[in-house]
Amino acid sequence: MHILLMGPPGAGKGTQAEKLVADFPIPHISTGDMFRAAVKNGTELGKEAKKYMDAGGLVPDSVTIGIVRERLSQPDCVKGFILDGFPRTKEQAAALDQILKDLGISLTAAVNISVPDEDLVARVTGRRICKNCGATYHVVYNPPKQENVCDKCGGELYQRDDDKETTVKKRLEAYHSQTAPLIAYYKAEGVYKEIDGTQPIDKVYADVVAAVQG
Repeated sequence: MHILLMGPPGAGKGTQAEKLVADFPIPHISTGDMFRAAVKNGTELGKEAKKYMDAGGLVPDSVTIGIVRERLSQPDCVKGFILDGFPRTKEQAAALDQILKDLGISLTAAVNISVPDEDLVARVTGRRICKNCGATYHVVYNPPKQENVCDKCGGELYQRDDDKETTVKKRLEAYHSQTAPLIAYYKAEGVYKEIDGTQPIDKVYADVVAAVQG
């Protein structure tokens, strides 16, 4: 089961990946995790990526693709994997195809969890985090018992800069401009599956499982 998980910020990819990992013995691999592991393990590509990350720059494709190849070649990926956050461009998608071909495997499905922008803005801008213990709340879907006070530790809740409306809208614009060509790419390959992410979490999960097993 070699799955590519797609979807805009706030679509619930992390939640669905956690549920998949609990039911299937395959690793969830996000780009951030891959970079951190490569840096921690001190691989040549990890050292290269660290230079760019420390300078606050984007890690170039050549390094990113090398790190993806390293990670997907590891023994825990033999039974499959859930790839999240890569590829982000058509060029990266073509590079991923080549990596999979070299490893003798093919992509089972590119699953896109689709949620309208207005729903995503409401989801993300309503998020509040405890300054003290990091617990997450939502002003509509999961409010604290007392406004702006953490139920668990009594700490003060705040809204991250990333979760403010102007930032969220910018992130969504960037996501759409990057992802539209990827959707066309995977449709042409016959592996694209779209899931309605506005449904209850368990229904979304049932659809994801049906998509990757169908």
